Amino acid sequence: MKKYECPCGYVYDEAVGDPDNGIAAGTKFEDLPDDWTCPTCGLGKDAFTEV
Repeated sequence: MKKYECPCGYVYDEAVGDPDNGIAAGTKFEDLPDDWTCPTCGLGKDAFTEV
C-alpha cells in the first residue's frame, strides 16, 4: 500500500486509513471522497504527494 504526504507533514497511509474521519484501513488514496481534506491542516487531496 502507498503513502501520501501533505506539505504540513501529515502522512496518509492507505494501510491505516483515517479512522478518526470515517476512512477505513485499506482505503486507497484515489478512493478517498473528493471533499476529504488533510485532518491536520485542511488542504485538499491535490496538495498531497506520493512518498
